[in-house]
Amino acid sequence: MNSVAMNAEQARLQENNSTEEPWHFWGPYLAERAWGTVREDYSADGDAWDYFPHDHARSRAYRWNEDGIGGISDHKGRLCFAFAFWNERDPFLKERFFGVSGPQGNHGEDVKELYWYIDNTPSHSFMRMIYRYPQTRFPYEELVAQSGARSKMEGEFELWDTGALDGNFFDIEIEYAKATPNDILIRAIATNCGSEPAILHLLPTIWFRNTWSWGRDNRKPNLRENSKTESKIDIVEATDHALDRYALYCENADEVLFTENETNAERLWGLPNSTPFVKDSINDRVVHGKIDIVNPQRVGTKAAAHYKFMIAPDETRTIRLRLTKIDSPGSTGGPPVLRGGSPRRSSSENPVCEAPTGAREARALPREGPRDAFSDFDKIFLQRAVEADEFYAALAPSSLGEEHRAIQRQALSGLLWNKQFYHYIIEQWLEGDPGQPPPPDERWHGRNAEWRHLHNEHVMSMPDKWEFPWYASWDLAFHCIPLALVDPHFAKAQLDSIVREWYQHPNGQIPAYEWNFADVNPPVMAWAAWRVYQIERKQTGKGDRAFLETIFHKMLIAFTWWVNRKDSEGNNIFQGGFLGLDNIGVFDRNSAFPDGSHLEQSDGTSWMGMFSLNLMRIALELARENHVYENIATKFFEHFLGIAAAMNNLGGQGIGLWNEEDEFYCDVLHTPGGRYLPLKVRSLVGLMPLLAVETIQWQLIEALPGFKARLEWYLANRPDLCSLISRWHEPGMGERRLVALTRGHRMKCLLRRMLDPDEFLSDYGVRSVSKFHKAHPYKLTVRGDEKIVNYEPAESRTNLFGGNSNWRGPVWFPINYLLIESLQQFHHYYGDDFKVECPTRSGNFLTLNEIANELSNRLIKIWLRGKNGERPFERASGNSPNGAQDRQWSPPEPSNMDGKPERASSPRRANQRYLFHEYFHGDTGAGLGASHQTGWTGLVAKLIQQQGEFGTIAKSS
Repeated sequence: MNSVAMNAEQARLQENNSTEEPWHFWGPYLAERAWGTVREDYSADGDAWDYFPHDHARSRAYRWNEDGIGGISDHKGRLCFAFAFWNERDPFLKERFFGVSGPQGNHGEDVKELYWYIDNTPSHSFMRMIYRYPQTRFPYEELVAQSGARSKMEGEFELWDTGALDGNFFDIEIEYAKATPNDILIRAIATNCGSEPAILHLLPTIWFRNTWSWGRDNRKPNLRENSKTESKIDIVEATDHALDRYALYCENADEVLFTENETNAERLWGLPNSTPFVKDSINDRVVHGKIDIVNPQRVGTKAAAHYKFMIAPDETRTIRLRLTKIDSPGSTGGPPVLRGGSPRRSSSENPVCEAPTGAREARALPREGPRDAFSDFDKIFLQRAVEADEFYAALAPSSLGEEHRAIQRQALSGLLWNKQFYHYIIEQWLEGDPGQPPPPDERWHGRNAEWRHLHNEHVMSMPDKWEFPWYASWDLAFHCIPLALVDPHFAKAQLDSIVREWYQHPNGQIPAYEWNFADVNPPVMAWAAWRVYQIERKQTGKGDRAFLETIFHKMLIAFTWWVNRKDSEGNNIFQGGFLGLDNIGVFDRNSAFPDGSHLEQSDGTSWMGMFSLNLMRIALELARENHVYENIATKFFEHFLGIAAAMNNLGGQGIGLWNEEDEFYCDVLHTPGGRYLPLKVRSLVGLMPLLAVETIQWQLIEALPGFKARLEWYLANRPDLCSLISRWHEPGMGERRLVALTRGHRMKCLLRRMLDPDEFLSDYGVRSVSKFHKAHPYKLTVRGDEKIVNYEPAESRTNLFGGNSNWRGPVWFPINYLLIESLQQFHHYYGDDFKVECPTRSGNFLTLNEIANELSNRLIKIWLRGKNGERPFERASGNSPNGAQDRQWSPPEPSNMDGKPERASSPRRANQRYLFHEYFHGDTGAGLGASHQTGWTGLVAKLIQQQGEFGTIAKSS
């Protein structure tokens, strides 16, 4: 990257790679839900939801992680900050988002709140989110009762269905701006969106994660109040042996309340408390007026500044705070001295807000005391907002309009907000803590018992910090693709972490997710590493070979695990279980058959074909500088040939996974008696052979004589194998060679079905199950039990995998993204002369690259406004989250240093807010499942980026 052309945020990212204080030391690393998680579950039966329910969260100290609303923490989750609210009608403070648990929801766990991640930079120098808080009593009981009363055939009961958001609510903007890596400005802006004046309590809260109650480290951190200053600034000092000293400056607070982050055993279990000041004391002080329940000495491990406002309709109230590293006070006592600070150049000196030569040029001189804590506050906030605008403006291709830019920016911001400090040390969790009763013995034979080596203590990219506040390895692989656009260093670190010795199992398996680390996720880590390598190389002109080589070596171990564990008969046909596709199959693919039957899985085998080609391609790249890798590249070419052969001849029986009658791939049920029964379900499983494709330039092959010689040997001596893959002898466009599982005829058959609107092709991408099954459900009777697969375009109607995801019809981003990449690869070989009818029966013929563009634009359209102002993702809720406040797109005005126009990064109007759901209705594009899964759905940012670069972005209506 050219340092002369760097903007301020790019310079901060470069500093993150240095030995200086990292800008990512503080970030949005606080979970949104720590209750109901596996790591907090010490039960004998593994019922995590019941062991630590929502009702306990306000009163019970967490063992592993903390949670809160719009919160931040240091990168080890030691010192935490978040917001709490109260409308004087709720039974307790709103300290965390509420949702129903897995057993309570008719489609599993579901957050029942409304909030948007609006903005975030990779260094977290500028962050903004919006929370919509009802002015009426929050309908906790109604949400639980109605969710439990609904069947799986019905939609989910949401907050807006209760009427709690019908005209009377607060929109609360939570914002952060860093002056330096350890000097964080905090602002909350509350707007009364109702028709009457309303009371709102705001309680910005700082606390230490409880590390002292478990008998492993008795050193206790401390919060204490420094004397109130003449300028009405309260100061809370934070001291911990593992951190520098910090101070939270609170401007114009009504009071500051102190307590301990300790469990209220008396409330929960009727047992005496070890201290009168407990985790929910601040709640009881504010809500119930219990004055003596907070610490009068103004010390503790949890503290909150209390603000109370009566806000008129359409008016706002703003509170300002500052969390900063401090020097020790002088020998005469008095307030601490701030270290952090403001930009050295004022807006008049730098009217266009040019980037400093180094990000640390935007630092303050040492401060005199608390009076100065807010003197430069607004200037720093504005400058960081301008710098965020500059960063995203530099990223977005010039062909993008404002609406596409806004969607891309909020998708990337959601990814960055979904970082979380994830803490779960399996051996300690199994053994229990010295200061607590020993856990039940059943746990030694239960969940995750075989993963004792796993030591999670790292900031990880979460799928959704409420619904899925734990990493999932195949989700993580997809997260890293859009993350690499804005922070390749973080993307690489994520992939590197998951294959470290304290993560990857000694047998080579990659950990799946906390509910069952031994579950099998699709092997996409090698693909992700290769794509991140390519993205960084495109950005900087140089790929990180050391990173690629590191991941490659760990993937060799993972590949061996797959071959040894999931190829049950050693015939290159792979199983693997559910492989991330939950309920897509006829059976629960994670369960064993009682009679010893097993599934020969089309997707498992296709994933391994793709894995083989990924490793072959990486080995060829590494062989450019070290010819030893030519041998390994040949090995994976050989593996791929074996998989291609096996897909056409199961067990030497002449039976393949390709079904000639349906002209489609399918799973095959292999019984102990030697029968092979094809399960003719038209699903993504049958399209996945398209994913195993690679093109290689002939110049690369010529540069690697060892690899070339071995290829020629295979071509001459094993024509039976080489004939199974497509077009090796025939050079394509640009003298490329094609290696793919699907031959020309079969590829065309698959594309004919995939591009058929009556089957897979929807207006919003490729469906997970063909619409054919709406009128023609697949039925199979096994020992009197009828199994049925229907086309179900919305939520799941089955209990497979808890019923909280559905792969029987909706559109899912990860597989759509891989299909798009595969089409682009095929086009690299076939070129513009090869065309396919798209949509099927339309008479319109497109190149494979044009089809990839068409699919990309259909996916992007989920967030674009139509002619009536409607956005498809909102359809599941009848547009209730944003209402009909403003259905016309109006682009935000850019920032300037005078602060007069509304900033581009401040979409206060509802029409500039987006949600990024887990999956989407197969017919309408409505958002379904987790509502903040900007994890893999954040891939839309990458699609927008490449469509903008290609100049093929489809304009909004």
